[in-house]
Amino acid sequence: MSRRFTVTSLPPAGPAGTSDWESHRHSAADLGRLSGEDAKGDGNPKESSPFINSTDTEKGKEYDGKNMALFEEEMDTSPMVSSLLSGLANYTNLPQGSREHEEAENNEGGKKKPVQAPRMGTFMGVYLPCLQNIFGVILFLRLTWVVGIAGIMESFCMVFICCSCTMLTAISMSAIATNGVVPAGGSYYMISRSLGPEFGGAVGLCFYLGTTFAGAMYILGTIEILLAYLFPAMAIFKAEDASGEAAAMLNNMRVYGTCVLTCMATVVFVGVKYVNKFALVFLGCVILSILAIYAGVIKSAFDPPNFPICLLGNRTLSRHGFDVCAKLAWEGNETVTTRLWGLFCSSRFLNATCDEYFTRNNVTEIQGIPGAASGLIKENLWSSYLTKGVIVERRGMPSVGLADGTPVDMDHPYVFSDMTSYFTLLVGIYFPSVTGIMAGSNRSGDLRDAQKSIPTGTILAIATTSAVYISSVVLFGACIEGVVLRDKFGEAVNGNLVVGTLAWPSPWVIVIGSFFSTCGAGLQSLTGAPRLLQAISRDGIVPFLQVFGHGKANGEPTWALLLTACICEIGILIASLDEVAPILSMFFLMCYMFVNLACAVQTLLRTPNWRPRFRYYHWTLSFLGMSLCLALMFICSWYYALVAMLIAGLIYKYIEYRGAEKEWGDGIRGLSLSAARYALLRLEEGPPHTKNWRPQLLVLVRVDQDQNVVHPQLLSLTSQLKAGKGLTIVGSVLEGTFLDNHPQAQRAEESIRRLMEAEKVKGFCQVVISSNLRDGVSHLIQSGGLGGLQHNTVLVGWPRNWRQKEDHQTWRNFIELVRETTAGHLALLVTKNVSMFPGNPERFSEGSIDVWWIVHDGGMLMLLPFLLRHHKVWRKCKMRIFTVAQMDDNSIQMKKDLTTFLYHLRITAEVEVVEMHESDISAYTYEKTLVMEQRSQILKQMHLTKNEREREIQSITDESRGSIRRKNPANTRLRLNVPEETAGDSEEKPEEEVQLIHDQSAPSCPSSSPSPGEEPEREGEADPEKVHLTWTKDKSVAEKNKGPSPVSSEGIKDFFSMKPEWENLNQSNVRRMHTAVRLNEVIVKKSRDAKLVLLNMPGPPRNRNGDENYMEFLEVLTEHLDRVMLVRGGGREVITIYS
Repeated sequence: MSRRFTVTSLPPAGPAGTSDWESHRHSAADLGRLSGEDAKGDGNPKESSPFINSTDTEKGKEYDGKNMALFEEEMDTSPMVSSLLSGLANYTNLPQGSREHEEAENNEGGKKKPVQAPRMGTFMGVYLPCLQNIFGVILFLRLTWVVGIAGIMESFCMVFICCSCTMLTAISMSAIATNGVVPAGGSYYMISRSLGPEFGGAVGLCFYLGTTFAGAMYILGTIEILLAYLFPAMAIFKAEDASGEAAAMLNNMRVYGTCVLTCMATVVFVGVKYVNKFALVFLGCVILSILAIYAGVIKSAFDPPNFPICLLGNRTLSRHGFDVCAKLAWEGNETVTTRLWGLFCSSRFLNATCDEYFTRNNVTEIQGIPGAASGLIKENLWSSYLTKGVIVERRGMPSVGLADGTPVDMDHPYVFSDMTSYFTLLVGIYFPSVTGIMAGSNRSGDLRDAQKSIPTGTILAIATTSAVYISSVVLFGACIEGVVLRDKFGEAVNGNLVVGTLAWPSPWVIVIGSFFSTCGAGLQSLTGAPRLLQAISRDGIVPFLQVFGHGKANGEPTWALLLTACICEIGILIASLDEVAPILSMFFLMCYMFVNLACAVQTLLRTPNWRPRFRYYHWTLSFLGMSLCLALMFICSWYYALVAMLIAGLIYKYIEYRGAEKEWGDGIRGLSLSAARYALLRLEEGPPHTKNWRPQLLVLVRVDQDQNVVHPQLLSLTSQLKAGKGLTIVGSVLEGTFLDNHPQAQRAEESIRRLMEAEKVKGFCQVVISSNLRDGVSHLIQSGGLGGLQHNTVLVGWPRNWRQKEDHQTWRNFIELVRETTAGHLALLVTKNVSMFPGNPERFSEGSIDVWWIVHDGGMLMLLPFLLRHHKVWRKCKMRIFTVAQMDDNSIQMKKDLTTFLYHLRITAEVEVVEMHESDISAYTYEKTLVMEQRSQILKQMHLTKNEREREIQSITDESRGSIRRKNPANTRLRLNVPEETAGDSEEKPEEEVQLIHDQSAPSCPSSSPSPGEEPEREGEADPEKVHLTWTKDKSVAEKNKGPSPVSSEGIKDFFSMKPEWENLNQSNVRRMHTAVRLNEVIVKKSRDAKLVLLNMPGPPRNRNGDENYMEFLEVLTEHLDRVMLVRGGGREVITIYS
């Protein structure tokens, strides 16, 4: 019996009949603020992500228009790219502490002050601060002594090793610093965010202690210059004899050091801005002093300065107690003794009893600064290490010695060695002179382009200072007499600073310049160390330090400054510059060692977020730098090294194991099981930070009757994506019961494992037996993984034959899979035409990976091409990013903002903004929508077999042809050719002609379509005013070339005369079809030749009544493209601009 079905359109959007899609319009997220107080991650508000987790929305800004209707339901969680880019344009990169200080000032005043953009470039922002921090007290007070003791050769090796250590560390630091935005905190921030809070807390505190002891060293250097060279009379403690001079000097250092520390701490407490204002003055003193040294070297080549030194035999004499370098002097015609005679003899008379060595040897006067042309460099090539209390002697000078064991009178005016010296001790004393390389990274918030300035400025500063140090070693050895070099305090040259004797025009240039430079360095240390402690305290990783995170209302770290001053006082009480220097060397070396370790670990692990803009690094360089730092620690002082490592280890364990129990098994396997259990439990503590996110894949594959994988290309793609490493689970579902199908499951598992091994996919295999495929896939999604080691991304192939299935269960399963991944906050990757994807042996020599970034749903579209291009298959493909601009968007500004965003992400790609203006919905779109709704309605209402369905459709078609001829003879037939996608089906579907019957006399708001349970309208009950249209599917290839409109002019006229009938369709479906058609046209035009196209996958409708239409939308969106990957984010950020 023939039956006729009336297919009517759904009610249009309105108060009475609003479709589910039409009823959900949400405002886009406002991404303009980066404060992110509620952002998820490690709890640090300074590195919160501005994207998905942002809670501040633009109220009242609804999405309107037809071009993006396919994505409008998800505007609340996946904002348009234009909103994201406009938010990024408002980003300001302020250093830690500056923002609180600025907000406090703004709140105090009634009017907000405009925030000035960072302005400093490489020279002012990085190069000069690094120079100021590297050049310091050791250059002026100890380098000449180091050259005199170790000789030019060993000093050169020492300087080269130390400078190589800092250069390798700077390379690693440049890689870390350019791997995103680095707020204040410098090395602590970089290490803690690269190696975790345990290493970060341990090394951060070590770096804090090193900076604090550096402040003590600079203060001690200031006091030494003050008391030894500027105002010796200011000494409070006086020595009764020569043996007590050292103790008296240490006591003076303690008293004056404490006073200076108090004054500096007060200055820092009152106002840091004054310290920063005088920074350039202090730097000018340093540069002026160095230039004076080089000028003196040049002058000494042709006019050496007059600094005579007095030798008794080969022993150097101190100039403090006499004026004339002679035993006897002539006054008129009489020979008289000199003051020097009185120092060695019992009286001033010629018959007095004198020291035996004084009697046997003559007094000689030589020039202390012979000059660069004197050939002195040969004498100073080799070392002359001394023990404590030994007299400084000139090599090659004739002298009459005494019998062995003869004691030396310490009251005689000799120049004595104040300490036992050896190579490793000199390394520990010298190394602080090459520290200070972190000054640039600490100022990253003040730089115009930190990712360019930090590597360039730091490496240039190290190269400059290394050149100065190496040249100084050679020039000092070539110009200054060896005994003067070994005279630490310049006693042989009238108490002058040794390096000052070489300077031009006057030694006072060096003395005054070094005094102010050491003062400035001490103030800088007391300024930076409390802020570093405050940053550690505010992170909350060391609970007992949290009190030091508080301070004044403007953010100044008051309590941290107090603790810093107390620790600095410990260094002051040690009182010896030579004893304090190795201590801070330990802490700095440990910090540098972990910077190199962080870079090496990140490089070897190949984490997806590791994308430094600085390319001139390698893990071998980082490993060499780490080894060099560790070696230098034990070279300087093995016991100090052990103490420093013990302190860092205790802090590490305290942070890591607070209340945690460790369980040990026996043997290697027991240890492995314990480590695995511990790691899984640690993963359970919370979600991973954005920087640690990597795709943990659950790959859903289908097996045939022989338990072989149907599409092995899915596993090839998995292998190519695993540049990010991480977890891989390959899952499959077999229908049946576990008891009956267990052998087949085992065979399928073996087959999958063999394929995984062939494709070099490292991971796990899981085959589930379930009564139906839908439940099995759901079980895999819910229960895959173990503990915290779970998948976060599902990779699945597109259901090719979804139109051909009689029960339509295939596409229903697919849509439920999309819904379940969305509910589980999992990312979803759908590969279309997976058979065309390349295998691992293939190589693309050129081409592009095109990303169509329509909505921002976490950054998956950015991350996937980056991971793919790590594989040999895709390595030579360039990355192109397309985004869509609407009518109200500024496409030029969008391109500029997107380029800036990619720069901060350290991703290289071509950027193009495609403008899609509002346009009328084409007839082709109406055709596609009509056929889609027609199929949907008929298949809902007909529960017949395939043969019966074909007979019914043919019957309707024949009857409709006659009806049209009878009612409209002039227009005998209107046939619209609509191409239908076969999606790679192996057999062609027979042509189906479907009738659309529309009641022209129906009201403007027609009634809803009948439910599947209702009986359709009988043939005899048809309204005589109804018009019958026949829609066919044929000549799809020709129609694609001709366009959607009919060929004849009469047909075109009649075609557009039917437009009122189209408007009675479901307008939501029409708009979505319009989006799919327009986007497909643009994508095909731009990316037809791309090797791979990635684009956002719109979500399924919230109203399940439109499920069958959803598949059609995706087909239209991706037609005429070879390799397509549809991407849905998991509802969280997976990529970040931060380090």
